[in-house]
Amino acid sequence: MNLRRGTLVACVLAVLSAVSVSPAGAQEADAPPLERWSFSGPFGLYDTAQLQRGFKVYREVCSTCHSLKLVAFRNLADPGGPSFSEAQAASIAAEFQVSDGPNDKGEMFKRPGKISDNFPLPFANDQAARAALGGKLPPDMSVLAKARGYERGFPWFVFEAFTDYQEGGPDYIHAILNGYADPPAGFALPPGGQYNKYFPGHAIGMPKPLSDGQVEYTDGTPTTVDQYGRDVAAFLMWTAEPTLDARKRLGFQVMVFLIVFTALLYFTKRRVWHAVHHRP
Repeated sequence: MNLRRGTLVACVLAVLSAVSVSPAGAQEADAPPLERWSFSGPFGLYDTAQLQRGFKVYREVCSTCHSLKLVAFRNLADPGGPSFSEAQAASIAAEFQVSDGPNDKGEMFKRPGKISDNFPLPFANDQAARAALGGKLPPDMSVLAKARGYERGFPWFVFEAFTDYQEGGPDYIHAILNGYADPPAGFALPPGGQYNKYFPGHAIGMPKPLSDGQVEYTDGTPTTVDQYGRDVAAFLMWTAEPTLDARKRLGFQVMVFLIVFTALLYFTKRRVWHAVHHRP
C-alpha cells in the first residue's frame, strides 16, 4: 500500500511539474497573432491580386536567398493561382537564367528559362549558399507555409477542427517578417543574429528583409512591411497548396451531394416501410 501511495504521489508531482514548466516553454516565443486571410475557412479562396503582389515580393526580395525549386513557371498560369497568362509566365521565365547541358563539348551552360522549367536555385549548391550566408542554409520556400506553424493548444485545436483552420503557416510567416525589434535589456544576441519576438529563441540569423516602400505596387495597395508580409505569406500558401480552391469546391459539391442523397434515402425508407408500419 505504501509503495502504491508513493507511486501515486510521484505521478502527481510529475504531472504538476510538467504543467508548471509548460507555460515557460510556451513563452519562449510569442504566439503569432491570428490574421484574416481570403482563403480562410471551408469557403475561402485565394485572392488573385494578392498572389501576384506576393510573387512580386518573392521575386524582388526573397529569391536572392530562398529557392522555390518545386514550383514551375507554368504553375503561375494554373487556375486558382496568380492567374498569369501563359505568355506572361513565359516572359517571367525568360528573365531567369537556368542551368542546362551538357552541350556538345560536355559543358553545362546557362540559358533563359522556359515556361516548363522550375524556378532556378539562387546558389549553385548548398555549400555555396552556406558560404555566402555565414554558414546558414536558407530553407526552400516551396512548401514553407505547410512546414512552418505553431501550436495554439487547448481548447483552440478543438474549434479548429470545425472551422477548417489551416492558416498557421501564413500567420507564422507574416509574424516573423513583422517581428524584428530591438532586443530587450540583458538579452544576448549571438554574432550575426537579429532579435525577433516571434522566432523560437528570439535570435534569427536572417537580417530584416523588408522595409516600407521597398517593393513598388501598381494597384494602389499600401507598400508597408505589414502588407508585404501578408502578400508573400499568401503567395507561399499557394505554392504549398496550389489546388486549395479546387479542393474546397469539390468538398462543397460532395457535401451537397451527401445531404441530398441522405434525404432521398430517408424518404425512400419511409415509402418502402409505410405499408409495413400501417398494416391492418
